[in-house]
Amino acid sequence: MQDYEQRGSFYLGRDYDLAQRKVATAKLLYDSSDLTTHAVCVGMTGSGKTGLCLSLIEEAALDGIPVIAVDPKGDLGNLLLAFPELKPEDFRPWVDPSVATQKEITPDELAEKTASLWRNGLAEWDESGERIQRFNDAVDKVIYTPGSSAGIPLTVLKSFHAPPQEVIDDTDIYQDLVQSTTQGVFALLGLEADPVKSREAILVSNVLDHAWRSGRSPDLAGLIHDIQQPPFTKVGIVDLETFLPAAARLELGMKLNNLLASPSFASWLEGSSLDVGQLLYTTEKKPRLSILSIAHLSESERMFFVTILLNEIVTWMRSQPGTGSLRAILYMDEVFGYFPPTANPPSKKPMLTLLKQARAYGLGVVLATQNPVDLDYKGLSNAGTWFLGRLQTERDKMRVLEGLEGASTQAGATFNRKDMEATLAALGSRVFLMNNVHENQPRVFHTRWAMSYLRGPLTRDQIRTLMQPRRAEFAQESSAAPNAEVVPGKSQASAKPILSGSIVQKYWPLAEALPEDCRLQYRPGLACEAKLHFVQASADVDCWRILVALQTIAERLPEPMWKSAMLLENTRPLEDAPRLEGEYADLPSPVTQQKNYTRWDNDLVDHLYRTERLTTWKCTILDATSKAEESESEFRSRLGELALRKRSELVEEAKRDFAKKIDRAEANVRKAEDYLSSQRSQFWFRLGEMLMVVVDVLMSFMGKKRSSRRQPTTAVERTMRERGEQSRAQDKLEAKMEELEQLKEELASRIEQIEQECDPANLKLEKQETTPRKSDIDVGRVVLVWLPWKLGANGNAEPAW
Repeated sequence: MQDYEQRGSFYLGRDYDLAQRKVATAKLLYDSSDLTTHAVCVGMTGSGKTGLCLSLIEEAALDGIPVIAVDPKGDLGNLLLAFPELKPEDFRPWVDPSVATQKEITPDELAEKTASLWRNGLAEWDESGERIQRFNDAVDKVIYTPGSSAGIPLTVLKSFHAPPQEVIDDTDIYQDLVQSTTQGVFALLGLEADPVKSREAILVSNVLDHAWRSGRSPDLAGLIHDIQQPPFTKVGIVDLETFLPAAARLELGMKLNNLLASPSFASWLEGSSLDVGQLLYTTEKKPRLSILSIAHLSESERMFFVTILLNEIVTWMRSQPGTGSLRAILYMDEVFGYFPPTANPPSKKPMLTLLKQARAYGLGVVLATQNPVDLDYKGLSNAGTWFLGRLQTERDKMRVLEGLEGASTQAGATFNRKDMEATLAALGSRVFLMNNVHENQPRVFHTRWAMSYLRGPLTRDQIRTLMQPRRAEFAQESSAAPNAEVVPGKSQASAKPILSGSIVQKYWPLAEALPEDCRLQYRPGLACEAKLHFVQASADVDCWRILVALQTIAERLPEPMWKSAMLLENTRPLEDAPRLEGEYADLPSPVTQQKNYTRWDNDLVDHLYRTERLTTWKCTILDATSKAEESESEFRSRLGELALRKRSELVEEAKRDFAKKIDRAEANVRKAEDYLSSQRSQFWFRLGEMLMVVVDVLMSFMGKKRSSRRQPTTAVERTMRERGEQSRAQDKLEAKMEELEQLKEELASRIEQIEQECDPANLKLEKQETTPRKSDIDVGRVVLVWLPWKLGANGNAEPAW
């Protein structure tokens, strides 16, 4: 057996000569008992921090030490990618095809290169497939996903577990536990909870305290009930109504109830209960590596989960006998935000409690981060080992040196700040400085090759693939419950079918009270929560739709499955047990076979992709598009005011467009009128002349001397010519007036057309349909759901849901 295979020695790498930039032959063997004083690993992206921390976890597993690893980024799932035979086909499902494309090779060739890289890398560090096999055999590796069915679901809300009496008797620990649990609940609601100033927080703290001291472990529904109707009448010395009136308690309870009623929150209530003992060991007492993947959660959900987890670990720790050896490890990757230097998030107090007290119980805490300036180094002065990699800024280095100095002072060790600063400045990739207060001086080392394939963060689908073979096992543990019996006195009742524990059974909530003259019958259905992502840039659509698919089942299953499913939104959470006793309808044979449920969730993805569409409406004239889930009538209603404004704009625009034309037409009319008036004057003048000529002619006939020498023929011609000019001027005036009227009619017609087009009731809308993005369709676990029906005395059946 090689020296590094001795129990209690963690093989982390080899010494490194900074001056020569060379790896030495001496192995760095870390004494596992030193980890009881905790460790901190700091390094920027690319420093090798993840590889070092995974190697430490691998070494713990080889020693049979259980690990609870909190994974905010998704990297720790790589610990399940450990392939003893190091064959290319082992790596093929996990290599990134885009990397192969960049390298201009096929994914198969990339897998071959990766397998060769890992074989050579392991050999260089005196490791082999046999060691990987021992790693795989030593621990049970599980990825838990609270609030998601991607991995093994883990619920922290079935109940807020009452701590053991020894924790309740420790006043400081117990008060911190109550306070941080309260803050965690408020963090889940997205609210701040000042433990001294917030009356709502003080009330919840008192509710939890009363329940726990009474030996009760309330679930979320019970907590809501106790908030609205507390089991006490005073808070401190003030009566309950004065401290927080019923209306305020109702409002707080409704916020929690809205959370509980949200379909997207149902997954928080499913899966294995949070039990630290089960996270550390299987039922056969085999050590377990429990990876708690929380990358998919929101920030508030992460804070809530981490807070509850840390509280549960504190409670578990205080129930263990003391020991000086390493019993278990709590590892948290990227502790940024959970242990800040000034703020006090709910996770900080239980974390500080663990750093101060876990040593006596053999629990080692390992924290990693790439943001050293955001850590509370006063609290981390309890850490005995610091693994320091390449740092990004001088500010990072100064904060790390501050923490190192505090840890050395706490341990009574000497600290040379100048030498440490020079060493930190010289570190490179995968080269770390280990400052261990249990050793005489710091050591610089190069990390060994990780046995696990470091392929980067795992997606939820990849986690689902890894955990698929384990689902039935954990589902059976979490859903095991006694079967209902035949109700006495109801001869027509059927007992609840006996099914495999791997088939999750739920109950649809009753919508109303059951009439006295009706029997209750539970009929089967299939239910599954689904999330659909609709994206279409041209329609300005980017939204998610969360729904529950419910397929009722008669004597035979529909073909294809889900073809007649109801897609429901904002449903109440399914229940784990029936509210009332009742009879059960028969189940078709396929529903009793667990293997079908996986196929049905795949069928649901296809069904949703083929049938679901998000309809939006576009109004081109108003350049407006409806919002997601907005109906046509709602959209038209919203467009009303916009349409009126648009109508005014278009009318004014039309008037401006016609104004110049009408002005020119009116000017032409006036000009034609002036011309006609001039021609009329000319005509009357010529007519006068002609009359004078006629008088002269008559006088000549009478023997009188003519007064004018005008020729009659010429006068008549002139008069008739002026008469023609007048007639043409009249025609021109009428033509110009007709042109003016035509323009006014066109303007009136245009205004009428605008008013019709901009009438909210007549707006022309274009229907746009968006298909869900198939890669984003996320379906949960298909469950057998029992639907309540009421059977009347006349035999008629009506749904009671």
